[in-house]
Amino acid sequence: MKQVKATTILPKHLLMEIQKYVDGELLYIPRRSDKHREWGSCSGGRQLIDERNREIRQSFRKGKPIDQLAESYCLSPETIKKIVYTK
Repeated sequence: MKQVKATTILPKHLLMEIQKYVDGELLYIPRRSDKHREWGSCSGGRQLIDERNREIRQSFRKGKPIDQLAESYCLSPETIKKIVYTK
């Protein structure tokens, strides 16, 4: 997310209207819902975590204990439980 100076992109009348509500403050304007991207969709981070979670579930099904999985993946036992007990 980059910062853009409002005076360079907004028409003067719109800027003056916004200043009635927010004057000299930082304002975050979210993406339109049709432009929203899921977390990790661009970087591939989501795909890596999904693959890791599949490996964890598979190891758990084969009998590896939660404590060993937590140690192997540097996660807490509670996080491992969330991964293996949810679909």
